[in-house]
Formats: sequence, structure tokens, C-alpha cells
Amino acid sequence: MRWSQMYAPTLRDDPADADAVSHRLLVRAGFARQLMAGHYSLLPLAVRVRAKVVEIVREEMARIGSQEWILPAMHPAEIWQKSGRWEVMGDEMFRLKDRKGADLALGMTHEEIFTTLAQELSSYKQLPQMWYQFQTKFRDEPRPKSGLLRVREFTMKDSYSFDLDQAGLDRSFDLHRAAYVRIFERLGIPAIAVQASSGAMGGSASVEFMSPTEAGEDLVAHCPGCGYAANVEKATSALPVIEDPASLPAPERFDTPDARTIEQLATLHGVPAERQIKTLVFVVDDQLTLVLIRGDHSLVEQKLIDATGARNVRPAQPEEIKAALNASPGSLGAVGVSGLTVLADEALRGRRAMSTGANEDGVHLRGVDVERDIAVTRWADFREVVAGEACPTCAQPLAVVRTVEVGHIFKLGYKYTESLDVSVLGPDGTRIKPIMGSYGIGIERSIAAVVESHNDEKGILWPVSVAPFEVVVVPIGKNDEETTKVVDGLYEQLRAARVDVILDDRDERPGVKFADIELIGIPYRITVGPRGLKEGVVELVTRATGETVQVPIADAATAVTTLIANARLAG
Repeated sequence: MRWSQMYAPTLRDDPADADAVSHRLLVRAGFARQLMAGHYSLLPLAVRVRAKVVEIVREEMARIGSQEWILPAMHPAEIWQKSGRWEVMGDEMFRLKDRKGADLALGMTHEEIFTTLAQELSSYKQLPQMWYQFQTKFRDEPRPKSGLLRVREFTMKDSYSFDLDQAGLDRSFDLHRAAYVRIFERLGIPAIAVQASSGAMGGSASVEFMSPTEAGEDLVAHCPGCGYAANVEKATSALPVIEDPASLPAPERFDTPDARTIEQLATLHGVPAERQIKTLVFVVDDQLTLVLIRGDHSLVEQKLIDATGARNVRPAQPEEIKAALNASPGSLGAVGVSGLTVLADEALRGRRAMSTGANEDGVHLRGVDVERDIAVTRWADFREVVAGEACPTCAQPLAVVRTVEVGHIFKLGYKYTESLDVSVLGPDGTRIKPIMGSYGIGIERSIAAVVESHNDEKGILWPVSVAPFEVVVVPIGKNDEETTKVVDGLYEQLRAARVDVILDDRDERPGVKFADIELIGIPYRITVGPRGLKEGVVELVTRATGETVQVPIADAATAVTTLIANARLAG
């Protein structure tokens, strides 16, 4: 490729609306352009990177025996209704009708569609099966942001496994987990495998692959000692034991007309937050529910969803709360409450001498013994882990880092094969439901994640494995016959060696050329100039380190080919 023939519209200044490093650099370096919120056009440079990402993923999927498919992006509502997810997906699903009025959806994921194809499996002898595709997904994100990190239209590598039993699913899951580790290593993405919530996907277990970045929206609790890692939606920690004084014979009322928050009760009435019970009111599948956590803790709503198995969860409205408890937020409690579901966080189990609202505006109770005075319906872990709390495995302090999800694998179980009636003939002649797994990687998000972790003040630092070009040959100075001969010779030698090379033949000053090359992030640069030609050498620059060496012209192609080969092996 010659630069004069390539469309690479670099920008001098950062885009004004960019809120992530990858967003800023991918737009400025001419990789992407926004069409509208959450929808991006990929320009030729990005298409080259994308193709390399896809090929790495494809190679690793083939390595574990998965077979590639291509499925439709538009789905009939009926299949999603059978699985129960037509309602669960809510506003994030793009829905439409055809000219005959039939309900359709743009696919957010393809569990249902692959499962309908599995209806053609007839015997246990055909299992296991692992199928995958690269397909456009559509999700009506309420807040698309950060360029390619959070969009409404994107490519996903989604794969699905069908096995005879749990042991088979465990094997398929482990194969995918190992493949994902290799994929992210080859892409140059630092990815932490963490325990995660399965959410609307369902199933018994899931692991997210999270890449640290300040642009991420997910928090991960990570132990640098033993390696424990979990999304805060799933993470736990070991809390210090609190020695409580004896409770009062019965809860005692005290007036708090000026205290409507945890902080106000602590400051104005001397009740530390860790001795308060915070009462939150939610509507869980149409049932008003009280959720109790310690005053200094925060609720993780996903933990509430997971603990209850609810399809719909929302905070109760003030009028709903008033009607049920006869009090406003700030004076709520669960002492003496009957007829309502009361969920309590494990950190409150066994606690005494606590304070909580009295369900009378401006009044609280003290001396509350949680298990004695509150009719708890269910105990579960609802609180958010924070940095510095003890690791549940080794007790070392946990770190909490901001991340973006680059991959997610699920043990789905029988959710879809049961709802869509898939079965095979078992070894003993009876019908058996296959057990499923689901495994996803976002392709464009992976591109952005590479940039988030590989950049400097000059631009992008692409790893060789996914760089749009591996090396650029740059003539500077006079365009005489000798320079042209050397440049064209190097270019053809590198092409013959199957190196992904571009020749910067633009009529631009060296500074302009070098700035564009550094912004775009090409790993190696060979500069051919008049001073070097007099000495029989060219300049070889490594973008990531800035290292510059003089190489004899006759050895230049071999030198850069060796560097590229070593980088490929290292990746």
C-alpha cells in the first residue's frame, strides 16, 4: 500500500466530545467517525485492525474445535417470547414490525437462535457441539459513550456450546476460558478474569474478562495477593467482627426531626453509620420489598436481582412508600413490619444495639436487635465491596479498579434448551436436554481496549499483532533516482517477506509524515534520507520505545522482518 492511495484523514486537534483516550485517538488518527450517538463508521485503517482482531479470535476458536456460522441479525419475536426474554430485555432491545404487522427484533445476542438450530440434533453421539459467529449486535444503550467502548451497534464473536451433561459443560467452559486468555494476550489487552453476575443471560456461573481503564464503567475487586477477582456486582469481602453491647429489652424511640439521612443521624445524634440500619424500598416483580443494609454500606442492585431472581426491580415511589409504611424516606425501618418481604444483608446478621427509622416521620428507634426485632424473610449478600476490605480468600486488602468488559463467558445450563424444547436421544434411549454455555467478545470494543492500554502523548502504540501496518518506509529529502531505487527496493523486499508494509510517498515535510505515523501507531519506521544514503544506511525506529538504530541498506529488510517476527512470537 502506498500512502498516497490510502484514505487516512488524521486531525490536528482532539475531538471536542471525546471522553476516553481510545475515543480521542481513534477519531483523531482517522480510524473512526461517528454517524450518530452509539453508531460509528470504521475507516480503512480500522478495518485493517478489525480484520486482524477477527483472525486472532477465529484461530483460537478453531483451536478448541468451534465451528463458524453466520446467523440473521433480525429475529422474530416469537422465539424471544418462548425463552421469556422478550419482556426481560426491556428498552435495550430494538423492536420493529414488518409490513404485515409481525413483531421483530434486532438481535442483542443469539442464544435463542442458535438453540433453535440445535433442535436438529437428534442423538447424544452428536454432542458436544461448539458453534460461533461474528455478527452485528444491536443494543439501545441509554447512554452510549466513550467512542467504541459503549455503542448501540457492534460486532460480537458469540459462541455457544451444547453438551450432554455438567461435566461436558465444564470442559467447554474451561476450553473457552483458556482460549480467551490466549486471545487477549495476543491482542495485547491486559484482562483480568473475574467472577460475575449472569444477569439476564441466566445460568449457574459466569466469568468476565475485564481490562483496567479509567474510561470503564465496571468496578472490579481484585486481590494482589492471591489473585481473587470479582465484579462488584458479585464480589464479597471479609468484614471485621463488631462486638455489640447488649440490646435494650425493647427498641426505644427517640425524636430526630432534623435527621433524614445516615450522615445527619450520625452527626446530630451521635449514631455512627455502622450502627445504623439503612432501609431501602424496592418494587420487586410488583411486590413492595424492604432491603436492609448497614448504614455505612451501599446496595448493589444486581445482587438484589440475583438474590431474588426478579425480572423487574425498581426503587419504590414516595407515594408507594408512604402508603405502605406511613412514613417518608429518612424515617423508615422494618421493626414490627408484617405483610411485606424483608431482605437483609448478611453484615446485619446477629447485630444488636442498632438504630433504624420508626416508620414515623422524625422518629427513630435504638437498641434494635436485628434477628429479634425484625422478621427477616431472607438473608443474602447485598452490599458493595470497597477498597481496603479484606479479601475473602486470603484476608489481604482488596483493590478496586475501574475496568471495561472485553469478554464474558456463561454456564447457561438448561434455560434455553428447556424453553425451546431441544432434546437428544441419550445412551439409554431416553430423551435428554443438552446443557449450554455462551461466550462473547466484542470486536470493536477490543480494538478500543487495545488503544486504552497502548498509547502515549504522540498517539497510538499498536502491538504488531493488530497494527494496521507493521512497518512504514519513509523517504525524506530529494526524490532522486537513488532514493527511489532504495525505497522501492525495501518496499518490495518487505512485501515479498509477507510484511504488512506501507510506503509513505506523500509530498509532505518529514515532520508531518512522522507526526502522522506516530499518531496512527505503526510499530516500525524505516527512514531513507540523503545523509544515510551517503553512508549506506537507513534509520530504523521502534515506535513503542523510540529506539533508533542505523542499519546497512542491504540488511534493513531482514532487520525489521526479524523484529516483527519476534514481536509476533512474543504476542
